[in-house]
Amino acid sequence: MEVTYEPKGVCSRLMHIVEEDGIIKSVEVVGGCSGNLQGITRLVEGMPVKEAISRLEGIHCGSKPTSCPDQLAKALKALT
Repeated sequence: MEVTYEPKGVCSRLMHIVEEDGIIKSVEVVGGCSGNLQGITRLVEGMPVKEAISRLEGIHCGSKPTSCPDQLAKALKALT
């Protein structure tokens, strides 16, 4: 299954996720902090969707009530 998600309240503009049998196969993020997001996407690829959600959900970016990892968790929830 694939989902394309438009994050809200963060610098990244688009997230495209491919999942198969509950496992994250690939994540592509447009915009945002390139190095950090490349690191996050490499860490979650191969991880079960539910585990990634539990690890990323609720992370804040500075004084913002959300972050790119938190928005990625919201995008992953669209797969479940």
